[in-house]
Amino acid sequence: MPSRPLFAAPLAALFVALLAVALPAGAAQYACPDLANAAQVNACPTEDELKHTYSGFCSNDAKAYAKETDSCLRYEDYRDMKNTALWESKDGQFDGYVSCGLAPAKVKALKATAMKVERQGKLTKVVCSYPNNVNFTYRTKAACVIDDAKACAADAAACKASCN
Repeated sequence: MPSRPLFAAPLAALFVALLAVALPAGAAQYACPDLANAAQVNACPTEDELKHTYSGFCSNDAKAYAKETDSCLRYEDYRDMKNTALWESKDGQFDGYVSCGLAPAKVKALKATAMKVERQGKLTKVVCSYPNNVNFTYRTKAACVIDDAKACAADAAACKASCN
């Protein structure tokens, strides 16, 4: 029986490990979620909660001096901004805040109208837009691109983003 050098097995294992690191992993692909399967994660705020937070938020002097009180001019403006609940896709990868003025059945009937990729610091966001100012977002530190921007612009159902 021929003998092998003692270092052949460790060298082979090292080669396999280096090959695994050197080969790029397949890019993960994301499509806009079907909201028919989305779920509301938290409850909508009550009217009393909204009024209480309006008083606290809009009476903060630091916000007034920083001119961050645009939504405080009228309670209705503040209510429109804050009367939301968190929703997420069935797989939990996409989420978004949806107005509580929109009935859950209407949310579930919405179809995607667009997809875009945004950078925010070290974070990449894949944002899916729906009617009624509804956006569902996937956040990652990976780099993402829309696979076929022209097809995506023509038909939101064709939108896919690849992240790696």
